[in-house]
Amino acid sequence: MNNLFQSVADNLLYVLGFLLVIAALFVVAYLLEKAAQKKNGISEKMFSTRKTAMIGMFSAIAAILMLFEFPLPFAPAFYELDFSELPILVGTFAFGPAAGVMMEFVKILLKLLFKGTSTAFVGDLANFAVGCSFILPASVVYSFRKNKKNAVIACVAGTLCITVFGTAFNAVYLLPAFSRLYGIPLDSLLAMGMEANSLVKEGSIVSFVAACVAPMNLIKGASVSLVTMLIYKPLSPLIKGRH
Repeated sequence: MNNLFQSVADNLLYVLGFLLVIAALFVVAYLLEKAAQKKNGISEKMFSTRKTAMIGMFSAIAAILMLFEFPLPFAPAFYELDFSELPILVGTFAFGPAAGVMMEFVKILLKLLFKGTSTAFVGDLANFAVGCSFILPASVVYSFRKNKKNAVIACVAGTLCITVFGTAFNAVYLLPAFSRLYGIPLDSLLAMGMEANSLVKEGSIVSFVAACVAPMNLIKGASVSLVTMLIYKPLSPLIKGRH
């Protein structure tokens, strides 16, 4: 805990920027959820007691899943795959976009409380932003019309968004930020990609993210979507307290 407070103090401006991003995404999610409720003629509390408790439960499950990361044969060792978005997507389908952003935030907060940060919050912001790029579009699409066909469309939209945004975000922000943070030349990071994947071209960050990052996000989005489609309907009555 002391290490976390020290990290916050050392990176105060960055943490404040991080919180600003979280607040902005929450406001966007809130407004979109209200628009969906208005279109569907629904009026309900954004955060009831039960919903708040379920947000905490799904966030805790997601934080635990973050601990189980898997290396990928086509990417360098510093890229690992986790499935922490699975409980969040299930919870977001049940409770809406604002709850989804809140679950992403609580997941990261729990991870920071128990493990701290080894990346001066850069990796944590990346996880939050990329996670929201998946669950926010999916939940918004699903919120406007809750049926099986629209759930499929929502999952496809979320998978495409996480693939495109996650890939671009790595190229524009994440890889340069890690290069500065650890004092590793960007070319050295790209060289690690060349060793892991023959499709990566020397000195080309575009080929790096296209060959290593895009497939990882595509696999994550597709697999989480598939499992969600299989389990959401049977779980929905239990999640919403109908049984």
